[in-house]
Amino acid sequence: MTSSQTRLMLVTPPVADAEAMSFRLMQAFAGGDVAAVLLRLTEGDDRSRIERVKRIAGPVQSNSVALVVEGSALIATRGGADGVHLVEGPEAIREARSSLRDERIIGAGGLRARHDAMDVGEAGVDYVMFGEPRPDGSMPPLPAVVERATWWAEIFETPCVAYAPDAASVPALVETGAEFVALGEWAFGDDQDIRALVEAANAAIAACATRKAGR
Repeated sequence: MTSSQTRLMLVTPPVADAEAMSFRLMQAFAGGDVAAVLLRLTEGDDRSRIERVKRIAGPVQSNSVALVVEGSALIATRGGADGVHLVEGPEAIREARSSLRDERIIGAGGLRARHDAMDVGEAGVDYVMFGEPRPDGSMPPLPAVVERATWWAEIFETPCVAYAPDAASVPALVETGAEFVALGEWAFGDDQDIRALVEAANAAIAACATRKAGR
């Protein structure tokens, strides 16, 4: 997933209907480059959740996009996903790394302080995410996310994902130097043109690259 230029990640709402989400993702991919999809699933038994992952993995991976599943290494691997996204801290990361070795991507979110990010980095993650919604649904302030992503991108080699709370915040997050900017659940709303959102985000990435090249 690593790239010298910022790329996009899409973070889905909790998915119950795999076919409907696959259709939305194909619309998104038509808007331009997407590096990865972080798939969130609604509750259910393991078998049904694995089946949902399988139905989404094929279309996503056929577009050369990585599929990462939130929450369960078992669901991710048996569903054929490329990795798992965990929010439980360094112990969960180490356990997942021990079982998955280097065969799957392991990402970490739910990081509330700098030392949390450094701890999971040392535990062997492939990326850290800053700025996603808190458990109560509230969002961290955008300036705080910009500061955290800039700090991490300047110091650490492990890639970071900066979560955009809305379309207007994308340019500021691209400027941080984060390897990835995430478009979250808001981008999948019925009132959103997700293809246009992806196209506009990629345009912001290209504009930032042009400015940096001209410095």
